Amino acid sequence: MSGAFQVAVQLAVHGLSRRLIRAPVQPGEGAEFGALLAEIGNCRAGLDDDSAAQVTKQARKLRKTFDALAAIDFFAGEAQAQTAAALAALEADAARAAAPDEPHAAAPAAIERLDVADYRGRVWATRRRPWVDRLASAWLIRRFIDPDARFLWLKSPADCPRRAIGFDFDGAAFSHVGAMVTFETLLASFELRTPALLRLGVLVHGLDAGGVLPPEAPGVERVLAGMREAIADDDRLLLAAAGVFEGLLIAFEKEGHA
Repeated sequence: MSGAFQVAVQLAVHGLSRRLIRAPVQPGEGAEFGALLAEIGNCRAGLDDDSAAQVTKQARKLRKTFDALAAIDFFAGEAQAQTAAALAALEADAARAAAPDEPHAAAPAAIERLDVADYRGRVWATRRRPWVDRLASAWLIRRFIDPDARFLWLKSPADCPRRAIGFDFDGAAFSHVGAMVTFETLLASFELRTPALLRLGVLVHGLDAGGVLPPEAPGVERVLAGMREAIADDDRLLLAAAGVFEGLLIAFEKEGHA
């Protein structure tokens, strides 16, 4: 019996979670779904009242591609679930844009569209020692939603004050919804779906929950891990990490215009 097989048997017997022994991310995981996810993001970014009919046609083609990939993806994982959720959201948004006055079935994880004006000058709270999703979400909040946001880093979600807007914990105002991580929930809630931000959302999702991992993932993970190890103060950690996310955003925007 090989050593690798012995390890696999022992893990199965003891029921250990794959996430507990997750190896460092590798670029290219879920490449087919990653390419499809990028196409979905491009369609969603170009959706408006005038393009609704064309986007609906494109969504049908993307659905056929997805179904073909899913049919041969015998060990369906996070990449398939992530792509399925994005495609379903595109189809729903395209249908709504094409016929805004027609009733549409609400998705199980329907997200209310919010006005950033109602979320300015607020206190936001999440768990302390933030990692990728919380760091990216805090950066997004301060960058696009609430420039004067103040953050509380909670020892426990139970410590969240009533006046604060919680994010990325059970019962928070903004957290995981369906297949979306908190960063993606914020993008959907405040209609922040530019191609560059959607691409950043794929990166955050992959590092936080698994699934499609773009080529930048290993480097970003390593930089953020080093920062988290070196910086004990969570406010200072956020300031440092913000530079990483801002740089990625600018790079993605330039690539999109190339």
